[in-house]
Amino acid sequence: MDNSFCALESRDVGEDPIANAYNFDFFVMIECPTPWIDETFNSKSVPDNLRKLVKEFAEYEIAVEFLLIYNKEFKQPDTTRVLIYHKPTGFAQGYSKSEFLLSDITEAATIIKKCLFEKNIDACIDESNTRDIFICTHGSRDKCCAKFGNPFYRQAKNIVKDLGMNNVRIWQSSHFGGHRFAPTAIDFPEARYYARLDSESFSSILTRTGNLEFIKHIYRGWAILPEAVQVLEREMVLIYGWQWLSYKVDYQIIQQTENGEFNRIKLNFLKPDGSLGSVKADVLVDKAKTLYLSDCQGEIVETIPQFYVENLLADVQE
Repeated sequence: MDNSFCALESRDVGEDPIANAYNFDFFVMIECPTPWIDETFNSKSVPDNLRKLVKEFAEYEIAVEFLLIYNKEFKQPDTTRVLIYHKPTGFAQGYSKSEFLLSDITEAATIIKKCLFEKNIDACIDESNTRDIFICTHGSRDKCCAKFGNPFYRQAKNIVKDLGMNNVRIWQSSHFGGHRFAPTAIDFPEARYYARLDSESFSSILTRTGNLEFIKHIYRGWAILPEAVQVLEREMVLIYGWQWLSYKVDYQIIQQTENGEFNRIKLNFLKPDGSLGSVKADVLVDKAKTLYLSDCQGEIVETIPQFYVENLLADVQE
């Protein structure tokens, strides 16, 4: 196997992708035509005021993921689309979404700053049932996203079309981490991250049908949850099946070691019928299975912990 691609090495060694969804307060997606260079917001099509704003946010405590997105089929003349996703507090099923249609990309910085700094995002929430799926195709950042992301982006658009899912939009996206999981995607507004997608797994995710065992190999986690809690949440997906994705969830980290190798977690969930449930479990790092993976140039070695769940108790009372 050609392991000059880190995505192939990851598959070859059997890396578990769970606990690799990044936990941000906001995701900000800005429509911007490709090509994008390695340093995304230094790309030619990005205006100076937006570039400056992205750097400015790096100095604040607000955790924001800025991404460029594009799909030429959605591009409207003299219009730039900006999507802002905001992580809620308490029981949640996903992020809230605000969508703006601007006359030019130079206006994006103003609306983003207004929403995030002035914290008036709730006034602009879009409650439509549109589902946006972002697929990393940022080949100038990592060659795995070019080799695997670009073909899958084209395939995903065809799958959505064939299924007649008019409420689903497929976007190519700049890098959002995890190129070793290419083709990788984030499904909004829920903000679930997926790895190593193919036509079969993607169709199941879209339609929420089929045997869920495959989730063990393609689920990176849910961005509303911290990494260790993502591990337990996947167990709940496997236990409850597709219906779990309609539940609202909250969590409590009861106990945690400083190095994060032991985590005692309580996960509470609210079902559509209004009934409550809970589960408590320990999420631990399996030191015997720690992986050491290189990048696509074979240079940087990254330490990759692998997790497991034990002592799972359902319907616990505290």
